[in-house]
Amino acid sequence: MKKFRMNRLFSKSGNCLDVAIDHGLFNEAAFLSSIENMEQAILTIVDAQPDAIQLTIGQAEILQRIPGKEKPALVLRTDAANVFNPKLHDYLFSYVVEDAVEQALVLDAACVVVNLLRLPDQPELHGQCVRNIAQLKPVCERYGMPLMVEPLVMQANEKKGGYMVDGDIDKILPLVRQACELGADIIKADPCDNISEYHRVIEIAGRPVLPRGGGRAPEMEILQRTYDLMKQGANGIVYGRNIIQHENPPLMTHALMEIVHNNATPDQAMKILAGN
Repeated sequence: MKKFRMNRLFSKSGNCLDVAIDHGLFNEAAFLSSIENMEQAILTIVDAQPDAIQLTIGQAEILQRIPGKEKPALVLRTDAANVFNPKLHDYLFSYVVEDAVEQALVLDAACVVVNLLRLPDQPELHGQCVRNIAQLKPVCERYGMPLMVEPLVMQANEKKGGYMVDGDIDKILPLVRQACELGADIIKADPCDNISEYHRVIEIAGRPVLPRGGGRAPEMEILQRTYDLMKQGANGIVYGRNIIQHENPPLMTHALMEIVHNNATPDQAMKILAGN
């Protein structure tokens, strides 16, 4: 059954564009820009026809009540964490919702996703994440549910405050490998500082890798990064704010789909954004 669900996520060529709209789960006001009205946001992305949409248990029903069989597959977020606020909390947590996989089955999800967080000097938080994955994995196996793990290396909060990814490949590689050893079927990992080294992440994972988008960036930077990551062997991308906060989310989705599925160059994708 796991393979059946994976087939709903990935094209025949093995690639996937997953649009993440699960940011409201993390209790950070800055993440809510452009998703204040979730129904409108979801319907906008559905119309653009990416391969998948990443949602929470509380919002997935908006996607799944849409009639017809052409809508994107559901990737269900299973955990909430408090690590994304401008000021780091005294107590950090990553909590997986009860009966997450069973709820995913009821919601007809094609995959569940969970974090594997690494923050400086926060081993207890990392341990919580390891435990979360270890508890989800056997239930995923029992029901044939693919498990996507998100190894996220973050910089010290005091450097800038709030969400700040660490692109050090020497930190990314062991965390990605740990996610695989814990049983991840799909890896959702950050790009490294030097994109030309990303093939090392692909190699050490040994399973489909979907790089994350992170915070907002200029259009050409996103398109070039996506193209370069695909050339390094990525199986697609998971972008959220760089799509949903774009002035034209459908066009950005179409441009990225052309890169992911049809090997379009960044210049060709920019023409799509220009309406050509």
